[in-house]
Amino acid sequence: METEPVETSVRKAVGAMRLPVVVGVDGSEGSLRALDWAAAEAARSEHPLRVVHASLWERYEGMHPDSDSERPTEKALAEHLVATARERAQRLGPEVAVTASVEPEDPVATLVRESHEAAMVVLGSRGRGRIAGMLLGSVSLALAGRSHCPVVVIPARTPDTLPQSGRVVVGISDAAEPSAATVFALAQAASRHGELVAVRAWRRPAHHAVVHPLISGSPASAHHRQAEEHLEEVLARLDRTGAPDVTIQRSVVQGPVHQELIEAAKGAELLVVGARRPSGWHGTHLGPVNHAMLHYAPCPVAVVPDAYHRPEPGPDTD
Repeated sequence: METEPVETSVRKAVGAMRLPVVVGVDGSEGSLRALDWAAAEAARSEHPLRVVHASLWERYEGMHPDSDSERPTEKALAEHLVATARERAQRLGPEVAVTASVEPEDPVATLVRESHEAAMVVLGSRGRGRIAGMLLGSVSLALAGRSHCPVVVIPARTPDTLPQSGRVVVGISDAAEPSAATVFALAQAASRHGELVAVRAWRRPAHHAVVHPLISGSPASAHHRQAEEHLEEVLARLDRTGAPDVTIQRSVVQGPVHQELIEAAKGAELLVVGARRPSGWHGTHLGPVNHAMLHYAPCPVAVVPDAYHRPEPGPDTD
């Protein structure tokens, strides 16, 4: 019987101390892309990988069996789907500890529950039901608004621009302190030994007093300077512990946030945005910028809840 190399066994033991990267699979091409991305992420970050299939996925996405007699077949197909996905993940990352399960409930409830004890949840942007032709599946949209950890949505098509290795883009909000999304983005850039592009988009107020430019300078220039100063203040407060070698690029641009982020995401490996939720909110709550990113971004998108705190590494994992 062939045994694993000692190094592989040690890495699996280390990974088991950390929260898993959870990936939702439904047998679609999109979920295979998500599985491949999640396996690569787990290998890079030395986290375990958990593969999950919710057996009611088809009902949630709009497909219904013709009769109750099909249920045993559904169970067998679900078990085969998960076993195949686990084997694929193990081939892609032999050093990763992989677990898999079929859960007898709808996918959003399953993945929201999993998000309580996950480093992130990964899934494809489209399902395989009757609404699979939509740009964004209902599971992806609902989970992004309800997850307790970052959700990474993998686009259905290959980007037109080849990604630059290690490039992570994050949108900087109006908040004075670094957001959870900014902290997460820095960690992602560090794990890739890459660079972080911090984008601060601003728009001139629709009703702005007109002042002679020779007296006080251009109003547009003043707004641009304010945006630059705000970006510098936020980045100055960003804890660089664990990411001292990450290069941070500043991008201060005038225009709608969603348009500027989509433009900046061309050639990126990952785009990170935050999700603000009112206190006590338990339903789906995504702003227009998040919706635009999930529908149109040319690269994987991570939606990070504003209350998310990145777990500390386990003992002896540095």
